Amino acid sequence: MSSERRAPPPDRMIKVTRLNGKEFVVNAELIQFVEETPDTVITLVNHEKIVVKESVDEVIRRVLAYARGIRCVPT
Repeated sequence: MSSERRAPPPDRMIKVTRLNGKEFVVNAELIQFVEETPDTVITLVNHEKIVVKESVDEVIRRVLAYARGIRCVPT
C-alpha cells in the first residue's frame, strides 16, 4: 500500500445566477448544451433546464476556465 496521497478531485462547479438574482453552482461536466431563447438556458444531461442571467458566451467562458483548471499540472 502506497503512502502517497492523491489530490482531491477538482471542483466541478461553475457559478451562475438565476433571473431572480440568486447565485448557485452547476456541475460543469453535466452541461449538455447552452442556448439563448432570448434568455440563456442551460440544459443538463438529464434534460433538466436552468434559466440564467449570464450570456451564452459567459457560460462558455466559465466552463472553459473550469476545463483549463482541471488540466493544469502544478509545478
